[in-house]
Amino acid sequence: MKATVVQFPGCNRDRDMIAAITKIGGIAPQLAWHTDTELPESDLIVLPGGFSHGDYLRAGAIAARAPVMNAVRAAADKGVRVLGVCNGFQMLTEAGLLPGSLMRNSGLTFICKEVILEAVNTKNMFTERYNKGEIIRCPVAHHDGNYFADAKTLNQVEDNGQVAFRYAEGTNPNGSLNDIAGVFNAEGNVLGMMPHPENLIESAHGGEDGRRLFESVLGVLEREAA
Repeated sequence: MKATVVQFPGCNRDRDMIAAITKIGGIAPQLAWHTDTELPESDLIVLPGGFSHGDYLRAGAIAARAPVMNAVRAAADKGVRVLGVCNGFQMLTEAGLLPGSLMRNSGLTFICKEVILEAVNTKNMFTERYNKGEIIRCPVAHHDGNYFADAKTLNQVEDNGQVAFRYAEGTNPNGSLNDIAGVFNAEGNVLGMMPHPENLIESAHGGEDGRRLFESVLGVLEREAA
C-alpha cells in the first residue's frame, strides 16, 4: 500500500497529511512536487490544504494547471483514490476532476473554526466507517469554501449520491449550496472536502472525528493489498 502527498508552493497542511497517514496507516507517504510530470506508484494521492500560489487568480486555479495534475488526472482515470482537502478540493474542481466550484465565502471573510458535519454517503471507501446521518466535528480554515454548481450539475450530484458530507442543518459557515461540505466524483474514487479531517485525529487535537476517514480509505487499500 503506497500513498503520495503532492506538495505545492503555498500549501501548509502537507505535514499534517503526512502525519495522519503515517500515524493511522503505518506507512510513510511518498512526496511529489508540483512540477513533477510523473507520480510514483500510488494507491492513494492526497492534495493538501493551504494557499497554493497565494490563491492568486482563483483559489486552486494555478495549482490545477501544474504539470503534476496531468499525472493526478491520469491516475484518477485508472481508479486510483484521490483525496483533496480545502485547497486540494479547490484544485480538484478547477482541474475538472470534481463537479462544481468553490467561490468566496458568502460573508466575504476568512473562516477558521470548528464546524459540525453530517455524514451523507457512507457507502464509499472514504466514509465507510461513519454511520449515515452521523453528526461529527471537523475544523475548517478557508476564504473560498462556498460550494456552487449550476442547477443541472447540482441535481446530478444529489441524485447520484455524490454528496459525502454536509454542514449540519443551520450551521453552514460559508453559503455552500445544499450545505455541501464534500463531494465524490461519479466513479467514487475521488473525494474533495473543505473541512480538515487530518486536524482531528487524536486526543491532542481535542477529538478523533476525522480519524475514521483515513481509517476507511487506508483500511480498504490494506484489504486490497492483502
